Amino acid sequence: MDLTKVGSILTVAVGLVSRPSPFSISRRKRCMTSFSVSSEKRMEYSRKSSSKSVSQVQAQATEAMAEPAYTIPAFRQRSAEGTEEYQRVSGNVEKGLTIIQEELKRMRVSTKATVDSLNIQREVKSMMAKRPDFLDDIPKMPDFLVALRPHTVWEKTPVKLFCTVQGNPRPIVKWYKGGVPVDPLSAPGKYKIENMYGVHSLIISRCVVSDTAEYSAVATNPHGTATSKAMIVVKRPAGAGELCHLGLVPHLTEIHASKLEVTLLDRFPVSFGVEDGSISLVCGMVVVPDLPNVPPLAQWYRDDKLLKPGKLVQMSVGGGAARLTLPQLAKDDEGLYTLRIFTKDGTAEHSAYLFVSDAPASKPGAPGAPMSVKAYDINSDYVLVAWKPPNTVNEPPITGYYVDRFDVAKDTWVQCNDSPVKICKYPVHGLSVGHSYHFRVRAVNSAGIGRPSRMSDKVTALDAAESERLQGTEEGYVTLPGEPTDVHASEIYKSFVVLSWKPPSPRGRAPLWYVIEKCLAGTGAWQRINTAVKLCSPRYPVYDLQDGAKYQFRVYSVNTYGSSEASEPSEPVQKVDEDGTEVPVGVPSAPGKVVATRNTKSSVFVQWETPKSLKNLMGYYIDGRVVGSKEWFPCNNKPFKHNRFVVHRLIPGETYVFRVQAVNVFGLSEESQESSPISVEPALGKGVEYATPSAPFGITQLSSDGSSITIAWKKPKHTGGSKIKAYYIDRRNADTLVWKEVNMQGVAERVCTIDNLTDGTFYEFKVQAANMAGVGVASAPSMPMKCEAWTMEEPGPAYDLSFSEVRSHSLVLLWKAPVYTGAGAVSGYLVDMAKKGSSDFVTLTEEAVSHRYLKVKDLVEGESYVFRVRAVNSKGVGKPSQVSEPVCARALPGTKEIVAGVDEETGDVFLSLEACEICDTSQFIWSKNYKPIGDCPRVAVTTKGRTSRLTFTNPDKDDLGKYSVVVTDTEGVSSSHTLTEDALNTMLELSYAIRHPIVPLKHGLNYEILEKGHVRFWLQAVKLSPSVSYRFVVNDKEVTSGEGHKISHDVATGIIQMTVESFTRANEGTYTVQITDGKAKTQSSLVLVGDVFKVALKEAEFQRKEHIRKQGPHFSEYLYFTVTEDCTVMLACKVANVKKETTFHWYKEDDEIVPETPPNVLSGACSLPIPLFSRKDQGIFKATLSDDRGKDTSVFDISGQVFDDIINALAKNAGASASDLVLQCTPEGIRLQCYMNYYTEEMKTVWKHKESKIASSEKMRIGGTAEMAWMQICDPSDKEKGHYSIEISDGVKTHTRTFDLSGQAYTDAYEEYLRLKAAAFAEKNRGRVVGGLPDVVTIMEEKSLSLTCTVWGEPTPEVSWFKNDQEVASTEHTKVTFDGGKFASLVINKVTPDDSGKYSINVRNKYGGEFVEITVSVYRHGEQIPESKMGHAKTPAATPAATPAATPVPPKSPAPPSKTPTPTPQKSQTPMSMKSPTPASTPASTPVPKSPTPTPKSPTPSRGVKSPTPPRFMKSPTPPRK
Repeated sequence: MDLTKVGSILTVAVGLVSRPSPFSISRRKRCMTSFSVSSEKRMEYSRKSSSKSVSQVQAQATEAMAEPAYTIPAFRQRSAEGTEEYQRVSGNVEKGLTIIQEELKRMRVSTKATVDSLNIQREVKSMMAKRPDFLDDIPKMPDFLVALRPHTVWEKTPVKLFCTVQGNPRPIVKWYKGGVPVDPLSAPGKYKIENMYGVHSLIISRCVVSDTAEYSAVATNPHGTATSKAMIVVKRPAGAGELCHLGLVPHLTEIHASKLEVTLLDRFPVSFGVEDGSISLVCGMVVVPDLPNVPPLAQWYRDDKLLKPGKLVQMSVGGGAARLTLPQLAKDDEGLYTLRIFTKDGTAEHSAYLFVSDAPASKPGAPGAPMSVKAYDINSDYVLVAWKPPNTVNEPPITGYYVDRFDVAKDTWVQCNDSPVKICKYPVHGLSVGHSYHFRVRAVNSAGIGRPSRMSDKVTALDAAESERLQGTEEGYVTLPGEPTDVHASEIYKSFVVLSWKPPSPRGRAPLWYVIEKCLAGTGAWQRINTAVKLCSPRYPVYDLQDGAKYQFRVYSVNTYGSSEASEPSEPVQKVDEDGTEVPVGVPSAPGKVVATRNTKSSVFVQWETPKSLKNLMGYYIDGRVVGSKEWFPCNNKPFKHNRFVVHRLIPGETYVFRVQAVNVFGLSEESQESSPISVEPALGKGVEYATPSAPFGITQLSSDGSSITIAWKKPKHTGGSKIKAYYIDRRNADTLVWKEVNMQGVAERVCTIDNLTDGTFYEFKVQAANMAGVGVASAPSMPMKCEAWTMEEPGPAYDLSFSEVRSHSLVLLWKAPVYTGAGAVSGYLVDMAKKGSSDFVTLTEEAVSHRYLKVKDLVEGESYVFRVRAVNSKGVGKPSQVSEPVCARALPGTKEIVAGVDEETGDVFLSLEACEICDTSQFIWSKNYKPIGDCPRVAVTTKGRTSRLTFTNPDKDDLGKYSVVVTDTEGVSSSHTLTEDALNTMLELSYAIRHPIVPLKHGLNYEILEKGHVRFWLQAVKLSPSVSYRFVVNDKEVTSGEGHKISHDVATGIIQMTVESFTRANEGTYTVQITDGKAKTQSSLVLVGDVFKVALKEAEFQRKEHIRKQGPHFSEYLYFTVTEDCTVMLACKVANVKKETTFHWYKEDDEIVPETPPNVLSGACSLPIPLFSRKDQGIFKATLSDDRGKDTSVFDISGQVFDDIINALAKNAGASASDLVLQCTPEGIRLQCYMNYYTEEMKTVWKHKESKIASSEKMRIGGTAEMAWMQICDPSDKEKGHYSIEISDGVKTHTRTFDLSGQAYTDAYEEYLRLKAAAFAEKNRGRVVGGLPDVVTIMEEKSLSLTCTVWGEPTPEVSWFKNDQEVASTEHTKVTFDGGKFASLVINKVTPDDSGKYSINVRNKYGGEFVEITVSVYRHGEQIPESKMGHAKTPAATPAATPAATPVPPKSPAPPSKTPTPTPQKSQTPMSMKSPTPASTPASTPVPKSPTPTPKSPTPSRGVKSPTPPRFMKSPTPPRK
């Protein structure tokens, strides 16, 4: 067929198709009448829709007509099995061929007529535009302009049947396969039926052999029916395991990729990524034919620039999808991505934006990475690097950039600039010739250095002009180079200037370099500037030029043969102009007015005016902010070049403002003014498919009585931007193709009973929804429903299954009761569940539930499920409902739950929900126990923005239950809340408090005694307003501020107070404060009577006296005690208001104490030390302070608890300083000693042996000195072995020291004890002179001398007398006597001078003895009596036991007692400096201890006394105190 003629036919078809049919016009008129929409507006809307769609119709119709037809080749050899099948099908094939030939003939005639009447068609089109009502009224039966064509295809490939039909009203097309209606729902995904502008198509995906059949399209309107048929043959390739039907193999010629028919299906949406992440953009498609070896030709673009496969961009086409993968995202990848696929009719395209956000910064506040880093102007040792600055929203502004280079040969990054460069360009010089480099950039601000950018493409440092030198040209014979030309500044910035010039011509083949000189313009003083750099490129950056100064430059060419002449000087160059402004002037001006408009439910369209000063604009950054928030967020992360932008990923229903910044090489401009606030909601009627509602679905039969059928359906998924007002139902006999309207007036409910039906006939139904924009698309026809009376006893199916409160692991399923109840009322329901794609239903309810909802729990997050419901009555279980749509167990992002509360202003009890998304047509539908509340006087529903509130008018127990709310026209926003009795009571209490407000008090009325005896009555409110009023009432009489009373309040603190200056017995009674603050009131009372009043009065009188006392010298702090580190008890006090004449005295029991250091009252503190505190220091101490102004006294009674407190304080100090127990042996036993700062027997000290408390006894003696506590084991035995401890308690803490007296420690101690005991026994029983002998005797001649003394010893000692070391024998002259073993005497009768001399007596026994000397002087008559050299009493000299004993003399007097009592040491007996002797190291020389063993009840000795030190050979397990 001539394609020109076909095109003409399509033109006519487009014109006819664009006219609305009378059927749709009549329904639209009815809809518009019910909605009060004028016909003029409706026709205007129709004209706009028609004019917009003509070009699209032409393109699609052309695409449909251009599909080549397959030809049927000659029959191949058939097998016996295929013959019968062939004969069955051949008849249909011939019939189809005949129809095609007739259709072609008819189309040729129609085409010729169309060519001859082109001018008429133009006139017709003009008339159609002017008089659409006239055209709408012309009736016309259906007619196929383009009929179906037969197809032969391979198995597993798709096929598309299409036709173009016209008629008025617009015909309805029904598809049949072998005479059976094609139902897309019977095999989801296999069939797809489309209707676009009169072009009807049936697409069969992945054909199988069983799809071989005759297909027909039946077009019907009220004026007739037309049918078009075509044969589809599906072939299986030979060798595939099954014989080909009919033995036909389609002839497939070689196909180029551009000849394929490609339809894009699942298109990639607007996407979001993060730096260093990855993302894939995938677009599904249907390819006809789908040949594995011939994939479609696909191209990907970013911002209209063709992308090429590489390391950072991966592309693939096949498997029904085109895929673009970006494995390592950077902000350079942000932009508009377009997939362009070449088809036989041109190209198929799809575009969507990819946003790439900054990765987390290395330091908080650091800037993001720059982008689009490129190196250009590449030379042998110089490149110019440029980039785009990052967006800064909440970060500090960028102060500069660091540029890094990567030498591929060295594999390291090196920083190029020492200090940050301010602009987004930087000349990098000093490169190595022939080396390859990458570059990257890092931004810097006050917070730190940001992430590096993506590195640039690889560049090689080579001079393009250098290749001329290496070619064999005439220049090869040139020696000296020529001078450079065209010296100029190619880049001028405040921080640097880039000089450029042209290389010399001719230049020669020798290597060339350059020398640059500069001078101030007009001076001629040239100065070389690249002395340290061998410059090989005709580019050089110059730094350190003075601001405002003008410079000229010239260049020399140099090679191995010499230097050229200087170039012509450049034009004068300056970094900044005369005003100090950078050239070119910096950042662009701020963009103009910003306008934001609605786009979709999660995006906003933003546009703005371009800046007045562009200045090499790179693009724009758009920032957004939620109204009420201070934080801005970036909407794009790469400069956007256009002045309009769609901001995505916004929160539905939220309100935003936007601002824009322009970007160039100098950075970001000032922010534009903020846009007006805009709420994120979809634009009304956005897109043609959303102007009217989408098709309802899920038509199900609820009952039938033989003459009527009741059906129900589900509401459309899309309302089209306005509320659905009505539904229209059409029906037809399943055996016919003519649809008939059921209702002329729209029905509001989704249930309808169709009457006047024929019993036993099958009917099909379809439903259309209508809104303000018109009547929407009709639903797919229902399954055939038979009109016959239902007589079963079980109930019919439940219907209208819906979901609410879908969460990750639960959801609520709701349904409606069956219309047909059977033989009895419905008593309950059974709910079945299955996973999506499975037919294995599981019953969720063991017993039938009586209500029409069920909360399903224990779901798997992300899994999809389907449900069905069966009604139950007394006769059994009824028919199952229609299976629900699949639902995924996943909560919507940002889902919130219902909140119960009380309004702070009105006290109303309410339930509230803030929806996570909403649109213009959304409504909040509240239910109680999943029954819609509607207009109920018990509650009131209010909605503001995204929040809906259900307020109870008079809440009580009748309002208890489960409340739920559903937000319509959303993706399932819903929630529920169970109102319990406890929760309601709590809220009612709060409501009562709000409706009957009181002034809340922090503290009720109280009193406080002030100085001078004043009494302050006060209370504190939580909050007071400046308009607060109050009054004080005392004993039913109001008290006002005046004499004796001061009343005031403080709004800031909420305190109200009254001060009574003179508080007396007359003030006893009841005090009340009454407060009124706006609507709130309160009062607080205080009863001051009886004992309570007496206490207050006593305290007031005391404070009054205290005030008087403090007028003179007084104690600011009365006497108290402290304990010093050395355990001295200090009585201390503090004084005030004293002067030099003030006197201070100490007393104890009224006896004055005069301390060594007089008290100094002017210092403000006085103290009295009490050293060696003990029980003797108990008593009443008193301190007095006086002068001419008065006297004050402080008394401190040290007794009872005070005494115990002091002892505990001493014990605390002593216990902390206590040393470990030390072992000391004595003649009486083994002693354990504990050294400490101070010890007194009043301390709570406990000695323990093996955890048993030791009481002081003859066996175990307990005592101590001022510096130690001891415990002595007298006459120890093995029973006393074991663990010993001392516990010193200070009333709070117990200080413990231990010693293990067992093992070797006990053995050594016991041996030492025995040794000391023996030595003491020997000392006690040795012979000695008790007394009676003088040291010196002077006697006159002829007198008798008697030296008599008392001796003692056990056994009785021997006594010997000596004269001048010679023993004296008893004679008449010298008589020696020893009486009773006790009295020894030496009598010299009639002494002579010869008797003068040194006499001595030696008394000894087996334990030792004593030697006493006496000097005797005899003088003659008449001689002067010689002076006696009197001295101290002579100390007898002890003699060892081995001294020979003298012959004993009978004693003359009674012997002394055999046992000397142990004296008690007194304080005065031991001076401060005395120390106990240390035992000798050998037993023979060990002296007897001079300090006898103290008794347990001995008085406390002086602090200076030192206890005996253990012998050197006796070591304690624990070292002694230092």
